[in-house]
Order: sequence, then structure tokens, then C-alpha cells
Amino acid sequence: MAASAKTLTVANRSLNGDWTVVLPRRGRHKKHLPTIRSQEQQQPWVPTDVETDPIRTSKLIQKMQICMKKIESSSFYRTLLDQIQTPEILHCLHRVLGSESKMQMVIYGIGSIESYEPPRLQLSLAVLMKRKFSWIGDIEVFDPILSATESRVLEALGCSVLSVNEQGHRRAIKPTMFFMPHCEAELYDNLLHANWGVELLNRVVLFGNSFKTYEQHISEFKNSAIVGSAKRILSIRPFTREFRINTVSDDYFGAFHDSSWHFFGPVLETELRSIKF
Repeated sequence: MAASAKTLTVANRSLNGDWTVVLPRRGRHKKHLPTIRSQEQQQPWVPTDVETDPIRTSKLIQKMQICMKKIESSSFYRTLLDQIQTPEILHCLHRVLGSESKMQMVIYGIGSIESYEPPRLQLSLAVLMKRKFSWIGDIEVFDPILSATESRVLEALGCSVLSVNEQGHRRAIKPTMFFMPHCEAELYDNLLHANWGVELLNRVVLFGNSFKTYEQHISEFKNSAIVGSAKRILSIRPFTREFRINTVSDDYFGAFHDSSWHFFGPVLETELRSIKF
């Protein structure tokens, strides 16, 4: 193992909707992406069910505790931790962090953690990683379908729920891990659009659907509509280092199938400006 779980050392520095594109996968629950808006058009958001239910809250907390224990004792989790601490990924994380000691985590499109197990597994992994690694900072979460009860449980787990639907348009003003397994292509494209510059992209870590698989899928089916919704995914591929995760067993296939770590490394602004959309 290249470094301890708490402190990662590299070189001489230490680290303390409308259109959706969905690749086939088993056990998929639907995630909804509203019509894309610009940052100026984003609207404040509150759950439709304003009242929380103490009984539902208690049951959901128990479900999350069971799910987190399941992941924490799994070979899937041990394999993922080992992968994060390989020299290749340590180097990428070090580059993103720069002089900062922490990177925040933003979770988009988590889905209903009350209704489905895959979102519970995904959230469990995110929370466990924060507890394991001191370089992961605060966790912010958003999905327009979250209920008041789910929001309360997220807060109990140490997360904060965004009060605005950013539609993925979060600029990485500081090092940020975007945790987005099984989101629609449009949401990834929005994220890239908001960060389409060398300095911003260099501050982004993305855990989500494999961009390589998107490229292969689009090449195979040659669907112009799919290309339109994933144009920045395709354009950033030459500047992307991607590390596919291993789901290890079918227990985690539905939640993490085809997921990868993505790091972006364009060197010159002209490399990005030359790409026409």
C-alpha cells in the first residue's frame, strides 16, 4: 500500500428532463434530470413534502447503518481503497489538491435513498470514504427528488443538502470531488461546460460513468442525438486519465457498474478553445 489511509504522501509534499443517455445496466433505478438551465436561471429548491416523519427517519437511518456496515466489511470496499492508494491515483489526487489540504465532495443525482438500495450503497461509499480519508472535506448533496425525510437523514450522516438545483453547473473554484455514479450524460456535460478551462478542470475529480464507455457506445450506434448530449464528454476524452473500478461481486454491480475515476489534464487553454461545439 503506497500510503496510510489518513495521510497520502507524494514526492516531498503530504496530503492531510428532455434527453437522457443511459447505458444498459442491471438493477437501475431511474434518476430524473430536469430541463437544463443556465446558472442565472437556477431556482431555489425545497422538498415537496415539507414535513419530516420521525418513524420514516428512524427506519431510514437504520437502513443506512446496515448498508454502510455491509460495504465497510466487503471485498469491494477493500479493493476500492487499495485502488485509491495506488501511485497512479495518488499522483492525480496530489495534482488536484495542489497546496490545499482538503477537497470538498459534491454528490449529484443520488436518487431516492429511501426507495432504492443502489442509492443507499452509493451514499454509504461516499460517507465511508470521507471517514477514511482526512483529505476529503465537507459533503454536499443534491437530487430534485429528495424528500424532507431523506434530507434529514443526509444531514444526520454529516452531509448538507443544497437549497438550489445547480443542474451540475458547479465551478471548481477549489479542489472538488464530484461523486456522480449513474447520472445522465447531460449532467456530466453540464459539469464540464461549467469548468471548461485548464485551471478549473485541473481541480476536478469525477467519480461517475465511464467516459470511455460513452465514447465506445456512441461510436457503435452513431446516434447524433446522443452525441449532442455528450459532446463535451467526447471532447475531453483525449485529456482524461480514467481508472475503472472493480465491482468485485454482483452485490455492487447495480450501484457501481461501469463507474470510473476521472482526472482531467489539458495543458493549454488553446487546446480547449480549438474545440468547437
